[in-house]
Amino acid sequence: MNKQDCFEIHHMEEIEVYERYDDFTTETSQYPGKGDLQGLLYVALGLAGEAGEFANKVKKILRDHNGQVTEDVRDKLVGELGDVLWYVSRAAQELGTSLFYVKHHNVEKLRSRRERNTISGTGDDR
Repeated sequence: MNKQDCFEIHHMEEIEVYERYDDFTTETSQYPGKGDLQGLLYVALGLAGEAGEFANKVKKILRDHNGQVTEDVRDKLVGELGDVLWYVSRAAQELGTSLFYVKHHNVEKLRSRRERNTISGTGDDR
């Protein structure tokens, strides 16, 4: 097996992992308006809420733990990131795409910025 074949097999396995997670979020989702604007709004609000919970726990590391990330706090942060990931997957599906495509699109965008030396700066179209 050549290097390209190995890459393609790994790529297909990666896609399958993302697809299985997307399927799992579909199986565990219960919210109004799936497939229309109401569903997208629901998951957008959920995503913002979970990201806020993550940020709030990080803030409390500064306030309550002198900047030290304990194992307990780390586990709670990982749990919040899992909730964020669930909502990202649902948002992608509400937009008719997949978590894998979102990841792939982001990698390509950042590679392009790196190649054009525009990683730093502002604006979506840099």
